[in-house]
Amino acid sequence: MKKTAAFSGRDDTICALSTPHGMGAIAVVRASGRNAVGIIHGMFRPASSGLDLRQAPTHTLHLGELQDQDLDIDQVVVGIFRAPNSYTGEDVVEISCHGSLFIQQRILEMLTRRGMRLAGPGEFTLRAFLNGKLDLSQAEAVADLIASGSRASHAMAMQQMRGGYSRKISELRKNLLELTSLIELELDFSEEELEFADRSELRQLCMELEEELGGLVESFSLGNVLKKGIPVAIIGKPNVGKSSLLNAILNEDRALVSEIPGTTRDSVEDLITIDGISFRFIDTAGLRDSGDQVEAMGIERTYQMIREARIILYVFDVTETEYDEVREALDDIKTAVGENGGDHPDKVLIPVANKTDLLVESPRGFSDMVEMECLFVSAKRKENINLIIERLAGFVRHDKVSEQTIVSNARHAEAFGKSRQAVRRVINGLDEKLPTDLLASELRDALHHIGTIIGEITTEEILDNIFSKFCIGK
Repeated sequence: MKKTAAFSGRDDTICALSTPHGMGAIAVVRASGRNAVGIIHGMFRPASSGLDLRQAPTHTLHLGELQDQDLDIDQVVVGIFRAPNSYTGEDVVEISCHGSLFIQQRILEMLTRRGMRLAGPGEFTLRAFLNGKLDLSQAEAVADLIASGSRASHAMAMQQMRGGYSRKISELRKNLLELTSLIELELDFSEEELEFADRSELRQLCMELEEELGGLVESFSLGNVLKKGIPVAIIGKPNVGKSSLLNAILNEDRALVSEIPGTTRDSVEDLITIDGISFRFIDTAGLRDSGDQVEAMGIERTYQMIREARIILYVFDVTETEYDEVREALDDIKTAVGENGGDHPDKVLIPVANKTDLLVESPRGFSDMVEMECLFVSAKRKENINLIIERLAGFVRHDKVSEQTIVSNARHAEAFGKSRQAVRRVINGLDEKLPTDLLASELRDALHHIGTIIGEITTEEILDNIFSKFCIGK
């Protein structure tokens, strides 16, 4: 891995509050660096007489009091984690104190006064990366794990942090390296015109590699929405019960419900977790022609939400809508989205027949609606809402989230894409019988982009961009 001088030269001792800012039962102040134990030893009076923190073994906890100029600050528990068997790979000390804002601030002041520096965002994890405790993709997974709000996003982050994702990348890189080595070897013997790599076999390997890289790139569409929550747009004409349906799904009065058409003039969002997957529901303005400028803006935003959504619930009043009208509306939605499905080519469109509580007989075209797989519900009475929940859960199971390597990081998706393009150029070069040195150049380019994911190749600018998004204290 290439490390810049600025990063490799960081040997000072840092400290930060690692629990959320604010008052609570306890707080944790973390310090890392070669002077961490010695500095905190000078502030600590152990409950056990004769204890010297500087001699304390790694992975031990010690009860005592922190003192500042003979003033007792707090009774604390100090954890010692010695290099290299710590999170950062350096000596790490964690002080568990009471959650008073005054105590937290006083401890940080004491540490900085004695020579420590306040850590920047993600600096503890940055040091873990620089000291070889984590590769770059694992370090990024730490931030994803902290931000995970559902079982799926948590599982993706855990898999990545534990190295399962890295092993996949390393396997790809190994295959690329073998191909590159054979081509590079030919360059060393160019005067003898020797071929160490069978061209047909090389092409087949590149085809397999391109397919695998393509699968990883395409998985980003799913990984990104699982990480942020799968966007579900609730659309339909005004006054068909979209807001009531959102409230029924969420089981709370989140959206304004009114008999007046056009009440919802902008989108309303809320999150619900189904089978460990977060769904981000968006209740949109009703679709109709409107002379009201504000309402028209809301309708335009609705079409934008349709393009961005992965799942669309098209809601209609089953007492006033016939099958042909529903079919035409669904065709119009598909046209509005476009042939490529907007942001999600595999967009799912689910028709929802609402207000079944008002039916006195079967609606016209009922059998056709059933064949269309309409869901018949009453949002007002919260009847059959489980059908929507089950359909959404089934959609997730269909994607087999836990059975594949999923890319959820935009930087990784971009790197895989560039590597795939380079491998494609190798395939084209083999077909066109390009010189060996050009093939070698493209393979090196593919290797470079794979290497940037796990940090085999990196720059200070990339590291600054990645770790600036972390919270301070991690």
